[in-house]
Amino acid sequence: MPVNDPSPRSGTLVAGGGLASIVTALELLESGQHVTVLERGAALGGLAGQAFGGMHLVDSPLQRRMRIRDTHALALADWHQFAEYDDDDHWPRAWAERYVTRCVPDIYEWLRRHHVRFMPAVLWAERGWHRPGNSVPRYHVVWGTGQHLTAALLAALGTHRHADRLKVLTGHRVIGLDRSNGRVSGCHGERADGTAFSLAAEQVVIAGGGITGNLERVRRHWPAAWGAPPQTMLNGSMPEADGHLHDVVAGLGGRLTHLDWMWNYAAGVHHPQARFPGHGLSLIPCRSALWMDARGQRIGPEPLVTGFDTRHLVERVAQVGAPHTWQLLNRRIAVRELAVSGSDHNVEMRDRRLFSFLLRSLAGNAPLTDRMCRECSDFVVADTLPALADGMNRLVGDRAVDAGVLESQIRAYDDQIRRGPRYHNDDQLRRIEQLRRWPGDRVRTCAYQPILDRRAGPLIAIRTFVVTRKSLGGIQTDLDSRALDDSGQPIPGLYAVGEAAGFGGGGYSGRRSLEGTCLSGCILTGRRAAQAIAGR
Repeated sequence: MPVNDPSPRSGTLVAGGGLASIVTALELLESGQHVTVLERGAALGGLAGQAFGGMHLVDSPLQRRMRIRDTHALALADWHQFAEYDDDDHWPRAWAERYVTRCVPDIYEWLRRHHVRFMPAVLWAERGWHRPGNSVPRYHVVWGTGQHLTAALLAALGTHRHADRLKVLTGHRVIGLDRSNGRVSGCHGERADGTAFSLAAEQVVIAGGGITGNLERVRRHWPAAWGAPPQTMLNGSMPEADGHLHDVVAGLGGRLTHLDWMWNYAAGVHHPQARFPGHGLSLIPCRSALWMDARGQRIGPEPLVTGFDTRHLVERVAQVGAPHTWQLLNRRIAVRELAVSGSDHNVEMRDRRLFSFLLRSLAGNAPLTDRMCRECSDFVVADTLPALADGMNRLVGDRAVDAGVLESQIRAYDDQIRRGPRYHNDDQLRRIEQLRRWPGDRVRTCAYQPILDRRAGPLIAIRTFVVTRKSLGGIQTDLDSRALDDSGQPIPGLYAVGEAAGFGGGGYSGRRSLEGTCLSGCILTGRRAAQAIAGR
């Protein structure tokens, strides 16, 4: 039998310690509620502290300042087209509408009250490939990345006027939920030292993240239309995001939906400072690099270009059917375009060093390029194509890449560039032309840079893998963040927020995100759950 904690039954238990949990706790304190947060790790923050910090916002003050004309109707139409909902996706649609209409007051303005600011430039992500995406720029980036966002909200928790009503228990893994009189009434689990615990509460909020830290589970739910999952995948989430609490909720009759909706990335590399086996980093692929298959053949007939449809990139890479792909570029391209998603590799932004950040934006990020070439095992650097091909083959342990094939592929692309924009007949060059029309992308995209330009060397080949990140499906919830059963009725005393709930409704983004809807979804669902619990 579990050993009971000495705490009396009262208030709300929040299972999980990431951003959605922090927001839920903060909002509960604001209503004078008692709350206990259970985190299996050593500290609160979860994946949000490592995130880049982008948020999808509609008709924001920053958009209006940049003269970006956005409306709720336009944004919702974009969302629905990109989402590809199923016919019966009532709750995902309802949450999407709430997000679009409430994201500025409930997310942007709320964060500003907690001393979180955004960069003044709004970026344009997920423009759409075969179906329309964002019609206008909507990607707002937190100044200080996800690390500052998390720190600011944790500071607000610690200094809250009702901080004495908050209990944080780290090293506590929730194994199961308890019920009494037809209602969820607490939980039980195991502490880090192996001893058991049991806690009672008025209600329980599930905030334990998604499933993408469990690669076996990712493979089990891999979209059937994409064929077999890649032989090698990297974990860009965290092992704690294993889906265990999803199973616990399902065991109580809760409804899990759309676990095959996942926000993975197509250009992952091994983390140079891995925190666990298979730890991956997600590159923001260089637009001017050529994306090749494992043999050094350019993937086509449509080339792969980032910034338009991330899900489409992952699907295309998966359908190549190879254990890895390659990106071919040179140092000049890398310095201008190479980026790594997350706070650890965006130091100037993370540490809010304005002058250094502006310098990097204008001059390029040579330190990041040199660091990745030096530290990451998936980067191959050489002065000539034969030496590059040899290095690629040595890294993989085969002879799949032929220097002559590489040269023919690259020269055909470079020759188009040298003939001038009037003669560009390559869709990658057309996409670069489109990207460079927006100032936020222009500063980070080369102006038609040939790869075999000797002045731009050395040459770089990057071995890339699919890397997991976030779950877009999960526990189905209503607009009060109450977990629903298979008949669509709320399970008394049980709520789900953030990634555990597919960021709202069991999958409010649909099959693909317009980008920036995950951190903000944690805020929206966490606040709503707490308000519903408090009767607001």
